Amino acid sequence: MKWFIAIALALFLFSGAMPLLRRFGIGRLPGDFQFSLFGREWSIPLTSTILLSLLAALIARLL
Repeated sequence: MKWFIAIALALFLFSGAMPLLRRFGIGRLPGDFQFSLFGREWSIPLTSTILLSLLAALIARLL
């Protein structure tokens, strides 16, 4: 149950920060999928998620 809450919170924060992250190229990398469905734009940022996870792990290890 804790993992579900953590994943839901991370997805919520990531989707809210997406406009800011797009300025830096996050969300437009090869492997990030974007499509339009039901009049709304959806994105699945697979590569960006992996890149951000590695960056967070590196920062955590250094601290």
